[in-house]
Amino acid sequence: MQENPPYSLDDQIGYVLRRVTQRHLAIFSELIPQVTTTQFAVLARLAQTGPQSQNHLGRATAMDGATIKGVVDRLVRQGLVETKADPDDRRRLTVALTASGADLFHANATTALAVSDRTLDALSATERAQLMALLARLA
Repeated sequence: MQENPPYSLDDQIGYVLRRVTQRHLAIFSELIPQVTTTQFAVLARLAQTGPQSQNHLGRATAMDGATIKGVVDRLVRQGLVETKADPDDRRRLTVALTASGADLFHANATTALAVSDRTLDALSATERAQLMALLARLA
């Protein structure tokens, strides 16, 4: 009878991904302290696609309903996005960038690319492409 190999936390994908995420978040908050990574993701998606429903925005940024609501509420308080009732369905909120939100996103987009570069700085260009392709398959 063959025994299972011992469990090692260091060999677990969730643990390794969490450590990489923590490193990425630290770099991001050092270089772009005005917003969190989740807030920046919302600004980026709105800059890319234009106004959209809060529900759709949550799906487009991989956030559940409660999370996207909190993120949008904080961005509204910061004056970076605005919400309006959808004229076709008053129960639905449409979220849009404000001029300040667009300015903040565009002023930091290049820096956000540098965050990713620093996160992946131990990898060659080929390794980076391979990692991103593999992670995309798992996502």
